[in-house]
Amino acid sequence: MTASFLPLTVDAARRADAPEVLRHALLTDRAAAECWTVLLAGCEFSTKRDLDARLRKLSEATAEHVGTRWWFADGAGHRKRVARAQENLVAAIAEGDGQEFALAFVGYDNAMAGAVVCAGIGKHRRPVEGSTA
Repeated sequence: MTASFLPLTVDAARRADAPEVLRHALLTDRAAAECWTVLLAGCEFSTKRDLDARLRKLSEATAEHVGTRWWFADGAGHRKRVARAQENLVAAIAEGDGQEFALAFVGYDNAMAGAVVCAGIGKHRRPVEGSTA
């Protein structure tokens, strides 16, 4: 069994037909697994820089997929949630705390997947007759 740190995000990207989000989610997941291994071993590691860069690239790919207009308007709550989750994750990496790392990844995965799913719902929603939406 392979550990996965971003199962919700990977699934959401596949369902949303978001190949760049999926690609970055898989790369980030791999970097997270490497970081987790080093964390558990209690080693000093340079992989945390790689993971931090992967997190940023995944967030950028997600922002591009959902669209700037949605990301800064209707999706602003999701954008802020992703940013907070990413900050928590970076802090957990810096502290080297395995439990905080795992919990922070759960929050990050949930926030990223939520953004992808909710943006997709907005893209496919038909306006109510007579509305200006």
